[in-house]
Amino acid sequence: MTTTELGRALRRWRDRVAPGTAGLPAGGQRRAAGLRREELALLAGISVDYVTRLEQGRAARPSGQVVEALARALRLSGDERGYLFRLAGLVPPGPETVPGYLTPSVQRLLDRLVDTPVGVSDAAMTLLVANPMYAALMGDPSGLRGFERNGVWRNFLGAPGRVRHTPEERRAFEAAMVAELRSTASRYPADPQLRRLIAELRAGSERFAELWDTGAVGRLEASRKTIEHPQVGPVTLDCDLLRVEGSDLHILVYSAEPGTEAAEKLELVSVLGIQSLAG
Repeated sequence: MTTTELGRALRRWRDRVAPGTAGLPAGGQRRAAGLRREELALLAGISVDYVTRLEQGRAARPSGQVVEALARALRLSGDERGYLFRLAGLVPPGPETVPGYLTPSVQRLLDRLVDTPVGVSDAAMTLLVANPMYAALMGDPSGLRGFERNGVWRNFLGAPGRVRHTPEERRAFEAAMVAELRSTASRYPADPQLRRLIAELRAGSERFAELWDTGAVGRLEASRKTIEHPQVGPVTLDCDLLRVEGSDLHILVYSAEPGTEAAEKLELVSVLGIQSLAG
């Protein structure tokens, strides 16, 4: 398989994805109904130049992470995803690797929850995709790269996010995250990316190392979170974590009880988010 074949496949798949179905504004003059290169780059979290070089056959051997991100952005089926890996000269990830494939059923669910903040993460708590409402509420994740997209890494080594915890809540949340990550590591002990993540966390955070060394295993549960939004102020929402059996995906859903102040603020976040995307 040549990089030319890879480029043709990427262009063909890009042309069939309508911007609206990918949560992008569809306005403006467009020569084709599909995604522009810059839109694919945004969805996949890579540079426009790299997308161009891949399509033109000037970049060879993209990493497995890049191929997986392209497969998600292009909404490929399982067979198409495997074909893309082989075109890139790679073996599709096996059962020893944390799954990063967004199944069609999960993608359909994401498409339908347009008025609800939803993010999908893998079992290691790395954000795979988020809808526009999630970006409006929590901050745009499209510029995050590598471990910056991992929730555990962000909480222990990254810049502060918008979620506000009391000291007690933060300690409990950190312990639950580390216990969940250890449980994931026990299911995928040979995953090199996961091993690198844990090593970096242990080296960079005394708090993580302390919690990791307890050996605790567990699961994150549903909770209520207060998000400090820069324009609407604090909004407290229910945060449900839905687990997809088989694909080991985590769907994070934020919601408010109808008729409450939080529901009004969430609606305002939706309006502000839409304006931001259109501007």
